[in-house]
Amino acid sequence: MITFIICLALLVASYFIYGSLLDRVAGIDTNADVPSKTMYDGVDYLPLPRWRIFLVQLLNIAGTGPIFGAILGACYGPVAFLWITLGGIFMGAMHDYLSGIISLRNEGRSLTAIIGKYLGKGMHRIALVIIPLLMILVGGVFIVTPAKVLTSMTDMPYLVWVGIIIVYYFIATVLPVDKIIGKIYPIFGAALIIMALSMLGLLVFGDYTIPELTTLENMHFNAEKLPIIPTLFISIACGAISGFHATQSPLMARCMNNEKESRPIFFGAMIAESVIALIWAAVAMAFFGGVEGLNSFMVENNNDAGLAVSTISVTTLGVVGSLLTLLGVVAAPITSGDTAFRSARLIVADMLGLEQRSMIKRLLVSLPLFALGIGIAFIDFDVIWRYFAWSNQTLSVLTLWMISAWLYRKQSRYVALALIPALIMTYVCSSFIFVSNQFIGMGSCTEAYVYAAAVTAVIAGLVMLKIRKDIRYGATV
Repeated sequence: MITFIICLALLVASYFIYGSLLDRVAGIDTNADVPSKTMYDGVDYLPLPRWRIFLVQLLNIAGTGPIFGAILGACYGPVAFLWITLGGIFMGAMHDYLSGIISLRNEGRSLTAIIGKYLGKGMHRIALVIIPLLMILVGGVFIVTPAKVLTSMTDMPYLVWVGIIIVYYFIATVLPVDKIIGKIYPIFGAALIIMALSMLGLLVFGDYTIPELTTLENMHFNAEKLPIIPTLFISIACGAISGFHATQSPLMARCMNNEKESRPIFFGAMIAESVIALIWAAVAMAFFGGVEGLNSFMVENNNDAGLAVSTISVTTLGVVGSLLTLLGVVAAPITSGDTAFRSARLIVADMLGLEQRSMIKRLLVSLPLFALGIGIAFIDFDVIWRYFAWSNQTLSVLTLWMISAWLYRKQSRYVALALIPALIMTYVCSSFIFVSNQFIGMGSCTEAYVYAAAVTAVIAGLVMLKIRKDIRYGATV
């Protein structure tokens, strides 16, 4: 349990230490105007209490990610603790905090817009295609997952549940943010925290042993076919770093009351998610009697992380566990699904220059998005999910390079805080293309990693040339 406790302590301490540093890097101005005041429209731009925004942000970025992804990552053993902790602090929390700040200072604009501003028109065009499609993909995935679970728990047909979820998504997407999201989601966000704390109590007071990170030899999860680099870094996204988060931050940036709320809302929500992921990774290893037992369970059940959550929760917490499972595999993905569609609506509206005060214009943007989302819901789920994780981490690469460009324009001496994570995640996503059977399928041979390094060097060179050209011509933050 020593490794687990140290990692937990580091995550909590980072909020006060590293979070304070990022406050200085960002140059928090408590007197600055914020979009909820300058752009108020009563729909997407309107002030909400800080505690409510924090819980909504946590729920938006979490979904099932810090639970399911953490369990899959735990199959590698305690090394997952290191990625959750170091990735969560120095990549994920920094990524969420600074991308949120950048959106806050650019009228709460969507991620596509701020990528275009800091990385140029070419990247803007790419982002305009990739990001809305990723949002629709997330929405489609989170139609399928809860619908299947609800079908297994009731007598209602799958298509009926799909219809109910889609109708709910549509209503939540077009209504003002304070009507459903601002009222109900804080309750679910609090429940997600209570769920994690219940599992933490189980670890501390129960008769369980959490494996220690003693050597790098206790890695598992078919390391030959699924090498730790890059697979672990793709498997655990939410909980370490996730590009999806940067698409959700503008939703909350439009509701904030002051820049000083940035650390608790953006940095704090990410650290809370990392804590949740750390707890679930530990629970998964401890409950099944070690990493070998967890791997055996996952192999026997086709890597069904949802079944692992259900088995752990119901066995240890009984009726309460059943309710927590329902939250984890039904409520959490639904709440991420509808905010994904809402984010897609805002991105398209920004792109077309359509104000969203009018219900008719909100419907005009939303209807085509939902038509695509419904189509995705009927594609083979395994095919969808196979490429979602990589796409999500690739989006974090774009965001990290955007943050690096922003820091360069600020002439900040802390550019390395974003530049190093950008290089690492570029390498991770590039190596996945060469290593994984989903793409080229070279396996974990030396050549695959050399090619990934070359791709990373080329991308880094092109981005740095763009940044320096912008600075030369007087570009500012």
